[in-house]
Amino acid sequence: MLPDVNRRHFLQFAAGCGLSFALPGTDLRAAARRGAERHKSLLVIWLDGGPSQLETWDPHPSSRVGGPTRAIATAAKDIEIAEGFPRIAEKFEHLSIVRSLVSPEGDHARGAYAVKTGYRPDPVLRHPSLGAIVARELPNPELEIPQIISLGYHQWPSRGGYLGNRYDAFQVKRLGLTARQRATLDAREQRKLDNLNILSESFARGRRAIVADTLHDEHVQTVVKMLNSEHAKAFQIDDEPAAVQTAYGDSDVGRTCLVARRLIEVGVSVVEVAMSGFDTHERNFLQVAALAAQLDPALAALIADLVARDLWESTLLLCLGEFGRTPHINPKDGRDHWPSGFSCLLGGGGLRGGTVVGSTDPSGEKTKPDAPVKVADLYTTVLSAFGIDPEKKVVTPIGRPMKYSEGTPIEALL
Repeated sequence: MLPDVNRRHFLQFAAGCGLSFALPGTDLRAAARRGAERHKSLLVIWLDGGPSQLETWDPHPSSRVGGPTRAIATAAKDIEIAEGFPRIAEKFEHLSIVRSLVSPEGDHARGAYAVKTGYRPDPVLRHPSLGAIVARELPNPELEIPQIISLGYHQWPSRGGYLGNRYDAFQVKRLGLTARQRATLDAREQRKLDNLNILSESFARGRRAIVADTLHDEHVQTVVKMLNSEHAKAFQIDDEPAAVQTAYGDSDVGRTCLVARRLIEVGVSVVEVAMSGFDTHERNFLQVAALAAQLDPALAALIADLVARDLWESTLLLCLGEFGRTPHINPKDGRDHWPSGFSCLLGGGGLRGGTVVGSTDPSGEKTKPDAPVKVADLYTTVLSAFGIDPEKKVVTPIGRPMKYSEGTPIEALL
C-alpha cells in the first residue's frame, strides 16, 4: 500500500488545483436531503495563538484583572460574555462554556498538542487528535472527499498519531473563490491534472512491481474522483445568496465558516476552522476587538445555519485555542500565556445548552480555577456525546495499548 504520507501529498497536490466549484443551490433541509439518521460531525473552531478568556467567554469587568472589557448579557439566564460578541450572545440557548480548563503546557506547540489530543507530548508516541478519533470511529462511507478537513492556515492541524496518517486532517487554505477567479483557474486546473497523469506515468516507468504493490494507480484515481465529486463542490460559496454571505461577514473566517457549514451538510465527519492572531502579548484589547468583529458574525451565522438546517443536534461544536491569557496585564498592554483556567465554548451534539462549568478568580490571585476541568475530561465528554467509548484501547505500532481518553465526563454538560 502506498505510504500514507505520499497519499497525503497527492491529496495536497489536488487541493492546489483550486477546488473551485459551485454547489447547486437548494433550500432543502438536511433531514430531507440526508435522511432522518443524519451523520454526526465534529466542528472545531481553533483560535490559534491562545485567545484571552477575559476578552471572550469569561469577562471580569470592573475587577483587578478585567481591563477595559465590558460584559454583555446572553440569551441564557445569568450568563454574560465579553462585549465583542453580541450576535453569539443571542445564540446562548444553544451554547455552554467551560471556564476552568487546565492544561499542563504553556508553550504554543506543546500546548496545541495537549489541547488537540488530551495528552502531553510523548517522545516515543504521537497521540491522535480528537478529530482523528471521531473520523476513525464515525466514518461516512458515502463521502467522496476526506473525512477530516482543516480550513484556513494552521500550524498544528489535527493529526492521526498512532491511528495512522490517513487520519491527518486534509488541509485546504484557499477558500471562497469567486466565479471570475474560478474561470481564471479552470485552464490551470486542467494543466495540473494533466501533470498529475505525467507524474504518475513517470513514477510507474520501470517500477511496475512497486506500483502494483503500493496501489499507486488506485490512489491517483482517488484524487481524480475527489476533484470530480459532487461533494467537492462544497468548497465553493459563490452560489450562496448574497444575504447569507453578508451574514457570515466579509472576512476569511466568515468565508471559512460558510464552507464549514457546506462540508457538514454533505456529511464530512470532522471540520476544523482555524483563525489566527490570538497571541496577544501586545495591544491585547485592540487586537481581540478586531478579531471579535470578524469571529462574532461568522460563528453566529454558522450556529444559526446549523440550527435552521436540522444539523445542530448532529454536529458538536468546540471553540478554543491552545491556552488562555494571563489575568495580569503586562507593560505592553498585553496578556501572556495562561494554561490554568481558560475557556472553551461548546454546543450541539446533544450537549446541554445555557450552562457554565467552573469559574476563575476576578482578583487574579488564585493560580487555579474553581472546579478545574482537564482537557481529557472535556474530550471524554465529547466522545461520550458521540457514543464513542472513551476507554476503548488501541494497540499502537509499538505494541502499547492506549485509551482514547483518560478523563472523567462532565456530567453538567451531558
